Amino acid sequence: MVYGAALRLDKWLWFARLSKSRGAAQALCESRRLRIDGRVVERASALVRAGAVLSFPHDDEIVVVRVEGLAERRGPYEEARHLYTDLTAAPLDAAAAFAPASNAVQHRALTAASASF
Repeated sequence: MVYGAALRLDKWLWFARLSKSRGAAQALCESRRLRIDGRVVERASALVRAGAVLSFPHDDEIVVVRVEGLAERRGPYEEARHLYTDLTAAPLDAAAAFAPASNAVQHRALTAASASF
């Protein structure tokens, strides 16, 4: 059994301003697209505690956040932002991912290859 302070997942999503309305948070929880620590959530009444990692789709990306705290009300954005840490990986720049290596790196690679012969 797990002890400690907990809050309903739909309320936490709404309090943390990760959902526009509590109804939208409930729909997300019941869509089976949200995970708590890798476990699929099937109900909005699932409990979330500090330290849990949530992942869910938002637009065209997967949002990953770690719960840092629980709230008693839906406050302004500045307060809500302290309830979680965003762990979402920054999208790679497509041009940088497929760009050729710099000339210095290519020169070092060629020099190392010719020195081994």
